[in-house]
Amino acid sequence: QVQLVESGGGSVQAGDSLRLSCAASGRTSVGYAMGWFRQAPGKEREFVAGISWRGDKSSYVDSVKGRFTISRDNAKNTGYLQMNSLKPEDTAVYYCAAQYRILGITVLASGYDYWGQGTQVTVSS
Repeated sequence: QVQLVESGGGSVQAGDSLRLSCAASGRTSVGYAMGWFRQAPGKEREFVAGISWRGDKSSYVDSVKGRFTISRDNAKNTGYLQMNSLKPEDTAVYYCAAQYRILGITVLASGYDYWGQGTQVTVSS
């Protein structure tokens, strides 16, 4: 199993930046892809970004392309989501997720095996 703990959320103004972190522990020696999802009140959980085990592939939802950057440091068992130029519509609880997978990424929440508890991001105008 893999345990995931997110951190770095908070309340910011539109245009500000935040960096979310996702620390993984447990069975991390097995390769896993990592994804970030978000869920706003009254909405379904949405894929935001994903990165492959080796970090050579990444994927983003259109609404965050050019503003968010996903990365990972496997030596530290930590993933990151750098969020720039934040907008009020980015307000949500952000979750990181892990899927045992060596190659590629999945954008489907159902494809992920483990989830963190979430961290709140609030962007005010």
